[in-house]
Amino acid sequence: MILFWILAPIMVLAALGMVMAAKAVHSALFLAVVMICLAIMYAAQEAPFLFTVQVIVYTGAVLMLFLFVLMLVGVDASDSLIETIPGQRLAAGAVGLLFGVLVVTSVGQAAVGDPVGLASANTDGNIPALAQLLFSRYVFAFEVTSALLITAAVGAMVLAHRERLTPKPTQRDQALERMRAYAETGRHPGTLPSPGVLARHNAVGTPALLPDGTSSELSVSRTLRARGSVRPAGDYSNEVVATLRAIDATADGGPEEPTGDRR
Repeated sequence: MILFWILAPIMVLAALGMVMAAKAVHSALFLAVVMICLAIMYAAQEAPFLFTVQVIVYTGAVLMLFLFVLMLVGVDASDSLIETIPGQRLAAGAVGLLFGVLVVTSVGQAAVGDPVGLASANTDGNIPALAQLLFSRYVFAFEVTSALLITAAVGAMVLAHRERLTPKPTQRDQALERMRAYAETGRHPGTLPSPGVLARHNAVGTPALLPDGTSSELSVSRTLRARGSVRPAGDYSNEVVATLRAIDATADGGPEEPTGDRR
């Protein structure tokens, strides 16, 4: 009872989140929480087979299949208000109502009165009894159910598939687009240097030094600059210029020492 009153509110909240989640992936994750809590309840009721099936088959296989279909097909919020089949929302509501009635009836029959024939069916154990029923009397329904899941996944991919109206951009097209954006907006066409590149250390507050010795302001986070945690880039540039002058003077025969902070 303690386990039930702990898991039941979690399952109800996760079920509400599954229905009300704005993103399909979040809804699937809430469904995973419901399935795991249900598996724990099966284990508490001494039903190891249902516990194993709930974790391996439903949570580990069916739910992952849902996620794979979402990743392959994709979900667009603009399509959620368009009915591809007329009357599908009304039909879905009716089926949901019938399913609710079925769940309430099943729970009521299990809660009121003693189950008939349960003791004789579990004479050799719960798992052997279920295996005997699934793979003998109900083997056809079991195989049809597995085929139905695969058919539903393939059907979802076919119904939600979108034909590509334009050819897929190649690497050359993407490079030309970056150069065009650089010509129009001045945006850097390549990847920006990371903090510490060609610098004395790789601290996140150290601006990256470009090959010509100047520092790049783009390599430091704007948040650090706003907090005043970054040393001004001009200080590094002055040090580099002073060091280069000292090197040139030494190469010409002069003993001039480099100026600036050598830290």
